[in-house]
Amino acid sequence: MRHAKAFRKFSRTPSHRKAMFRNLASSLFKHERIETTVAKAKDLRRVSEKLITLAQEDTLHRRRQAYAYLPEKQVVHKLFVEIAPKFKERPGGYTRVLRTGRRAGDAAEMAIIELVQDEYRPKEKKKRKKSAEKVAESSAPAEAQGE
Repeated sequence: MRHAKAFRKFSRTPSHRKAMFRNLASSLFKHERIETTVAKAKDLRRVSEKLITLAQEDTLHRRRQAYAYLPEKQVVHKLFVEIAPKFKERPGGYTRVLRTGRRAGDAAEMAIIELVQDEYRPKEKKKRKKSAEKVAESSAPAEAQGE
């Protein structure tokens, strides 16, 4: 039984898996859109969203943390200067996974993972009416109809 074993292994060693996600995240930030399998895209979403959240505050410590994970210096610079400021007001959900079909060779489900480009607009909270106001409102039209 696989209780409390949350993540996919992809038939790779831990070091190979880490290297794969480092390279996928680097490619995603470089090109802002990549095509991969659905399973890899879903797991890459976890990694990339944490890195974008890390980059929202541009400090030396956070840059060093990003350099420790991402292999390319230019990608880290782009992450901190171009990508993270776009998502400053957004409380998560920086990536989108779009399924594209099946790969010709092995029929693996393919997907495009991309950075969300549309403008974030926070939802307005609905004001709830108190039950006394509801009762008053519902009885008012009934009285008007009776007259």
